Amino acid sequence: MTTIVDTQRAASLTWPVPEERRTVTVLFADIVGSTALVDRLDPEDVRTLQQAYFDTVAGVLRRWQGVVEKYVGDAVMALFGARHSDGFDAYRAVRAGLEIQAALDRRPMVGDIALRVRVGVATGEVVVDLTSAVDGGHGVASGAVITTAARLQEYAPPGAVALCASTARATAGLIAQRQLAPVPVAGRVPTMPVWHAVGPVRPSADRHDGPLIGRRRELATVREQLSRAAREQSPRWVSLVGPTGSGRSRLLHELTRSVTTVDGMPVRWCVTACQPYPDEVLAPVADLLRGLAGIRHGDGPAAVRDRLTDALTPLLPPARLAAALPALERLLANPDGSAAALAGAAICRDALLLLAADRPLIVAVDDLDRAAPAVSRFLHALFATATARRLPLAVITLHQPQWADTRPGPARRVPIRPLAAVQSGRLLRLLLTRAGQPVALVDRLLPLVGGRPGHAATYVRSMVDGADPAAPPLPEAVRRAVGAELDRLDGERRAVLMAAATLGGVVSGTRLDRALGWTPGRAGVALRALVADGLLIPRRAGGYAFAAPALRAVAAERLPRALRAVLAQRA
Repeated sequence: MTTIVDTQRAASLTWPVPEERRTVTVLFADIVGSTALVDRLDPEDVRTLQQAYFDTVAGVLRRWQGVVEKYVGDAVMALFGARHSDGFDAYRAVRAGLEIQAALDRRPMVGDIALRVRVGVATGEVVVDLTSAVDGGHGVASGAVITTAARLQEYAPPGAVALCASTARATAGLIAQRQLAPVPVAGRVPTMPVWHAVGPVRPSADRHDGPLIGRRRELATVREQLSRAAREQSPRWVSLVGPTGSGRSRLLHELTRSVTTVDGMPVRWCVTACQPYPDEVLAPVADLLRGLAGIRHGDGPAAVRDRLTDALTPLLPPARLAAALPALERLLANPDGSAAALAGAAICRDALLLLAADRPLIVAVDDLDRAAPAVSRFLHALFATATARRLPLAVITLHQPQWADTRPGPARRVPIRPLAAVQSGRLLRLLLTRAGQPVALVDRLLPLVGGRPGHAATYVRSMVDGADPAAPPLPEAVRRAVGAELDRLDGERRAVLMAAATLGGVVSGTRLDRALGWTPGRAGVALRALVADGLLIPRRAGGYAFAAPALRAVAAERLPRALRAVLAQRA
């Protein structure tokens, strides 16, 4: 294959680059039977109907952060993850497709005219014009996945959302799916597998049934803070901070299992996790209430009231309990940001404070960076009141390093650093043995996992799923997570990472300045910031290396071929 390099255009590019190779999710929606519908309607009615249809679809796409790439007749094509990725682009696209169907399917739009719509969602690699990645930016992306989304739409029954295999894998555990028989696609062999999205589901909790490897220092630090909160009746706020795959949730699980008493006093844990893009902003608070009262998802109204009554009777006098129950039931039924839900959250907060007055209480929130501001306000009010009352309460929050959290002044930040090579090797041997895979694969996988336990587990799962052990590909889940890490950076740091990944090996600031065409010393500022972010590691002999091999792979893949050639020539 011949590579065409436009060196004149590439040499004049500024950073961040105007084009990137990215994995995006494409949504294609089209009206069923639009030709027949238009033929029998007055042109004015057609225009009114189209405006209502496009306004509805565009509103849903904006809500789920999709970018409308083009309108083709009555069809709408939108991109998710075209400019910035959060790792959940496919999930947002499928949720948007389901919401479009809920808003349009068989619902009268103009007079008694109802529409039926087909939606196809596909995920794959494209070249994106970043400067045009806004609504109405025609020609934003180029790649086969666009055609795939259009073809999927054709095979979707009216009112349905059809998914490609990559989208189905990316949303497994978040979206209920039903696999259909593969369908033929013109010009392609073999046939294309298709799934239908049924609806969102509550993700199941991760299993943490293996031994924890490493993390002694982190465990000791957090345990000391929890013990001081209980002994001194002085609330503590601890933030466990690390990138996706670093093992934050695993560490929290170990704490809940091992910290059950302090000086003989039993400790009560209330734990919740923030799901990606929850429908209700106070859902994590409602989950705290469920955990406090022992309420299960699916319990009927009578069971919910009984469990609330049993849990709160020792804490509240009868009159106050009778007044609190309706507000708490509303919070559980609809934890949105309404006044009624906020009133229920305030009562939940009071109940947690009363519980802390009886015995030490630890409130833990995983993935707080996904939560709405209302959840942070809830935690801050809880912590401030506990501090004023000198209650034995601790708050533990888990989030990404780049998240601009709003921790209170006395909060302790505990970074979750990569495992040492010896620890990563032990973990890989354990995971491979439990998965029935050859332990000899440790030597192959160890250089790929970068000290992140989550990456190790994902690579082992890929072996079980049939990945080539001789050349293990980068798992899709890891690619999505590190791609989101890259997109959280500003333009200069992204430029340095992408250039460093293209040049390979250990890189220096001087070499990067030369490759990027920057003034001397400019890359050094970004390199030091990337070290502080935990993404690069300084070498004693000089230069910098990537902390996570997966990040290097994704950063290198982002650059178009022409710019890779220019960087290599300059360096």
